[in-house]
Amino acid sequence: MPAITDVPGVLVGHAHDIDALTGCTVVLTPAGAVGGVDVRGGGPGTRETDLLDPTAMVAVVHAIALCGGSALGLAAASGVAEWLHARNIGFDTGLARIPIVPAAVIFDLLVGRADRWATAELGRAACDAAGSSTLEGCVGVGAGAAVGKLLGPIGAMKSGVGSWSETLADGTIIGALVVCNAWGDVCSASDGRILAGTRNLQTGQFAGAMHLLRQPAYQAGLQLMARNTTLAVVATNAQLSKAETNKLAQMAQDGLARTIRPVHTPFDGDTVFALATGERSALPLAVLGAIAADIVAQAVERSVLQATALGGLPAAADYSPQGA
Repeated sequence: MPAITDVPGVLVGHAHDIDALTGCTVVLTPAGAVGGVDVRGGGPGTRETDLLDPTAMVAVVHAIALCGGSALGLAAASGVAEWLHARNIGFDTGLARIPIVPAAVIFDLLVGRADRWATAELGRAACDAAGSSTLEGCVGVGAGAAVGKLLGPIGAMKSGVGSWSETLADGTIIGALVVCNAWGDVCSASDGRILAGTRNLQTGQFAGAMHLLRQPAYQAGLQLMARNTTLAVVATNAQLSKAETNKLAQMAQDGLARTIRPVHTPFDGDTVFALATGERSALPLAVLGAIAADIVAQAVERSVLQATALGGLPAAADYSPQGA
């Protein structure tokens, strides 16, 4: 299947604690890639995202780490950095090579165990497992991902990691990898149909996140927590500046808005990273960004369609709403 690893020089590895339902997914670019980021959620947990600002000194990153366990899971990124350092991969400071590893986390403690999270050991293991093919579903950071949490974990559904790519006529490749841990529903970008989301346990149907949010009774009892985040990595073999790579991440973020309802709330940590390996002259950025958003949307859909039932939560492949 098309995946982010179709971009030459981009490797993906997963490691997880299936008992605790948490893990780490790493997108490795050992030869380096220009990095960018766009953070839209109001409750992000991140590392080294300030370094990706176009005004900051370092342009090249060596990996992106996506981690489970909320802020505690950022420890996995240290394991990724240690793994790269041991292989002499990093920014040359004149004294040592320092790997540049931006990272972001999801809150997966509702589904698995709240006393275990992604660790440096899992970060190193994800790097050991990295290769030129991309596994999808409940792997790596997707082990504890869930969607449809407006009624709490009891009405949620399992999600995971999804990936997609497209090769354009001139040979430009754009790929994306997503872990979807959304508060609301994941919908088809083409027709708006709910693919996975909040379940009404009384009726056996989807409750409809946006329908619930319009109900005064639900609004009155609403207690929001920063327990939701969708993370994405977009990669291309195009040659982009740091500012252009950040803009690519911004435009790609639209793919989340096409498929997740609601998204970018004050209680989400929604973050999109972008990587440009620079092998090909770039098409106009407007073209790259527009297509990247479509690819991210496709990866979001696959994140729920490729998931399997875990932690007592059903997966989209097993759930048939009554009357649907």
